[in-house]
Amino acid sequence: MSLYTARGVSAQKEDVHKATASLDKGLYPYAFCKIYADFLGKDAQWVNIMHADGAGTKSILAYLYWKETGDVSVWKGIAQDAIVMNLDDLLCVGVDDNLLFSSTIDRNKKLIPGEVLEVIINSTQEFFDSLKEFRINIEYLGGETADVGDVVRTISVNGTMTARWPKPKLITNERIQPGNVIVGLASSGQAEYEREYNSGIASNGLTSARHDMLSRFYSKHFPETHDPGLADDVVYAGPYRITDEVELYKSAFNQPAVAIARDLVPEKITVGKLLLSPTRTYAPVMRVLFENFFDSIHGLVHCSGGGQTKCLKYLPDTYRIVKDKLFTPPRIFELIQEASGADAKEMYQVFNMGHRMEIFTSEKAAPDIINTALSYGVDAKIIGFVEKSSKRELLLHAPGSIIHFE
Repeated sequence: MSLYTARGVSAQKEDVHKATASLDKGLYPYAFCKIYADFLGKDAQWVNIMHADGAGTKSILAYLYWKETGDVSVWKGIAQDAIVMNLDDLLCVGVDDNLLFSSTIDRNKKLIPGEVLEVIINSTQEFFDSLKEFRINIEYLGGETADVGDVVRTISVNGTMTARWPKPKLITNERIQPGNVIVGLASSGQAEYEREYNSGIASNGLTSARHDMLSRFYSKHFPETHDPGLADDVVYAGPYRITDEVELYKSAFNQPAVAIARDLVPEKITVGKLLLSPTRTYAPVMRVLFENFFDSIHGLVHCSGGGQTKCLKYLPDTYRIVKDKLFTPPRIFELIQEASGADAKEMYQVFNMGHRMEIFTSEKAAPDIINTALSYGVDAKIIGFVEKSSKRELLLHAPGSIIHFE
């Protein structure tokens, strides 16, 4: 049994997929998000799309950071996480504008005061305001904030995003084909539109990251932050406190090229900052790519739950994906693997390991896509390709090994 499973979570969401197996897959079964006919406008050339996601257990890390440091601003990142995990999924079907967002916040009122809610709610609107600079318009429709201490031990921050979208501007992954290359957009570094270095952790795998990295100090002093039914040996079993500093890079070889060029890489950073880096949105980059290279984008995959294996779910035929030129894993993933002892296969199933957005395109179009991303300070490169196979499979070239997934 993996540590991830022992902690009551699943990177592959097997039970969820089984429970939803009989549901309608929508108009385009290989699209990254479920797409339906235009129920709202009754126009055959438009569709309706709705998506729900959230910050997951990253909110527990924010709680620990806030309690230990007193810095309430850490909750700003959680607001961004809940938004981006919706927004960047919708980007994968071509949606980049005129969106509606409703938040759902469940809290234990005895532990989470009003000042935390104020930061989360106000930061949600601030993030939407910042996206308008890139012509990405999202209207905040409020939502539900509930005091449910019998259900939630600390706080859960989620949201729902919806859009009405024209069919000619959809990306449905049906055009993914042998001969495509895959451009990966890096998850770490510092984009032009980010205020500080981003570790690349995003909002997946944080249950493992939290327990593998942080020490038993947190189990003793903050028992409300873990399931009391878990075995002691999988709860806060790491070597670090949130305020401990670590070297960000072991050598210059591991540093992102974009960040080096802009002299933005700090020498040291706290463990808390690494684990709580807000989920990067690729919306400013993708907006420009859709405008200039829409016909060259054959498919899009957001490497969220399921990490680098996520792409297998969205192949329209029995293709093999070969990822043979991956980014060097950012420092945060090295630290997690060192602390946990997890093998490479589990790491690549749980975490994004260096890039979160995959663009399936032609080899000819790839340089323009890469240069567009680089112009925004987002590192990018061809990380793999698609070829014909007798089954859907993934060959992933990790440091020192080749891992096979089906």
